[in-house]
Amino acid sequence: MEFKQKTIGVLSSGGDAPGMNAAIRSVVRTALNRNIRVLGIRRGYSGLLARDMFEMNLRSVSDTLHRGGTILYSARCPEFRDDKGVERGKEVCLEMGIDGLVVIGGDGSFRGARDLSLKGIPCIGIPGTIDNDIASSDYTVGFDTAVNTVMDMVDKLRDTSQSHDRCSIVEVMGRRCGDIALHAGIACGAVAILVPEVPFSIDSIIEKMQRTLRTGKKHFIIIVAEGVTSVGGVGTVHDIAEEIEARTGVESRATVLGHVQRGGAPSARERVLASEMGYHAVELLEQGIGNRVVVNHDNKIVDYDILEALQMKKQFDRHLYDIADAISI
Repeated sequence: MEFKQKTIGVLSSGGDAPGMNAAIRSVVRTALNRNIRVLGIRRGYSGLLARDMFEMNLRSVSDTLHRGGTILYSARCPEFRDDKGVERGKEVCLEMGIDGLVVIGGDGSFRGARDLSLKGIPCIGIPGTIDNDIASSDYTVGFDTAVNTVMDMVDKLRDTSQSHDRCSIVEVMGRRCGDIALHAGIACGAVAILVPEVPFSIDSIIEKMQRTLRTGKKHFIIIVAEGVTSVGGVGTVHDIAEEIEARTGVESRATVLGHVQRGGAPSARERVLASEMGYHAVELLEQGIGNRVVVNHDNKIVDYDILEALQMKKQFDRHLYDIADAISI
């Protein structure tokens, strides 16, 4: 079979996520195994426009599978949001002999991949984001590790909360998607989980805590996604902590986990998922196919048209949320 793609590029864009290196490694080794040359592009689309790239070999990705972050670095590129920037990207690809591109990132990265594909440079997207907010994919590269990181941090907080009969209100990442909060909240036995998809009432949280206090419970964990909306104007974790302490008498402390959630060695699930996605991305480019995003759906690796994928609406798992509420008593 004659290869339609002779040189491909690979880049990571947007927020970093554990498992990106596993995806890069899979892309590089799958391509080289098929005699396809690979250029690693540093710092996303910004690096593409700046021609900041290098030829990768088998050893370029040695000892990277277990590392968090991205060896290709990442950046956001405002220039790529308009047609002039995308046109420059196309010109660079033609100049550097790049026949196709693998883009690891989120929805913003996929929009750039779609625009570049429409200009004749086949692009394949791989969903890499800890938020799990890509509607077309059941799981994204980085999500499982982020949940496990939160679980580990909250387990440590629980030790001191239990020692002092406190309530720990923990803010996790998730501006528009509450999946980290939901999954970590269940894994940590949180008494309440606050997510952007479900407006919360501080009164309902207070009422639930008072019920559990009467059953003998003395310490509490509450998980809050950063994008929550409240009923009654109590929003930040610090506001919530003050309100809870004032109304229940339980000493309450707020903790914002922040960017620690982005770091750490990727989980086994992450490494396998990213490896599968990277392999499939190269398979598509080898056939000259572009404008696709590789996703996990029903535990299978499939691909969708990027525009179709971008138009999908993320479905919040309300059943899982109800389970969490029922068992956190």
